[in-house]
Amino acid sequence: MVPAKSVAPRAILLVKTSSLGDVVHNLPVVSDLRAVFPGVAIDWVVEEALVGIPRLHPAVRTVIPVGLRRWRKSLLSAQSWREMAAFRRELQAEAYDVVLDTQGLIKSGLIAHQTRLAAHGRRCGYVADAAREALAARFYDAGFAIPKNLHAVERNRWLAAAVFGYAVDMPLDYGIAGQTDLRPAPAWLPEAAYAVLLTATSRDDKLWPECDWLKLAASLAERGLTCILPAGTDAERQRATRLVQGMSQAMVAPSLEIAGIAGLCAGARLVVGVDTGLTHLAVALERPTVALFSGSDPRLTGVYAGEAGLARVSNLGAPGIPPAAQEAIAAALELLG
Repeated sequence: MVPAKSVAPRAILLVKTSSLGDVVHNLPVVSDLRAVFPGVAIDWVVEEALVGIPRLHPAVRTVIPVGLRRWRKSLLSAQSWREMAAFRRELQAEAYDVVLDTQGLIKSGLIAHQTRLAAHGRRCGYVADAAREALAARFYDAGFAIPKNLHAVERNRWLAAAVFGYAVDMPLDYGIAGQTDLRPAPAWLPEAAYAVLLTATSRDDKLWPECDWLKLAASLAERGLTCILPAGTDAERQRATRLVQGMSQAMVAPSLEIAGIAGLCAGARLVVGVDTGLTHLAVALERPTVALFSGSDPRLTGVYAGEAGLARVSNLGAPGIPPAAQEAIAAALELLG
């Protein structure tokens, strides 16, 4: 499947550092590259808090964590500078045939620029007009014009295909569904069927009304499902606790790392979530998923299962127009079958 008149790369570095949803959207690139170049080594630079996402994909060889978010808060710290130097050494430990920045930001372009290339190696990304930040294009050896009106998943895939000269004619594959180590059975997890409700997000305008969550949970309880609400920050845990107190069959999950949340979602009968990266992760795990939008546009960044529908999904709402409770309930019941 190697493109005609091309030499299969030995090592590729992907640069997609954040955010969680964007990182999930980049997983199909790994699957595509492994399908086209079965023997290639694929490494990935990602924010240290998100290393659990690329580590879920069996085709990723090495995950290189970067602490940009943390370093920005302590630029005058000697420790930060030591960590930055260590990161650069790790970044340059391998000579890559291709460094592919699918993020298109100045920060990701700078990371790509610091990499070490093999003979005839290239740093690749979007042209200025297609990048999220035009200046990022200055850090690449080759830029590619990819339409901005594609879904984020397809933009990533099209960019990789343009760089390596193959057609995007493979089925969409996030590459992480069916991993046996994603299905732990911790003592706190109920034995009965459950739904995961992802109620927390980074922006208040993306939240769904608490009264609507209660109506949805009541409907799911009538069908024998226990609702499990993950929570990270103290504010998220307080909100989840408040919601559970108004639900008849629900619990707040203990603190979980990304791998633990992936395992929780992988075993769910249904996932319902606001616009957060974990909702996209549920789709990558091929779980039936209802996504609730109110502060962003699902047309370009909604949950995405591809044309073949590798998972049953429903994107509801629009900017400034959150879906009604009955709309979400109807979608959830349809996915449950």
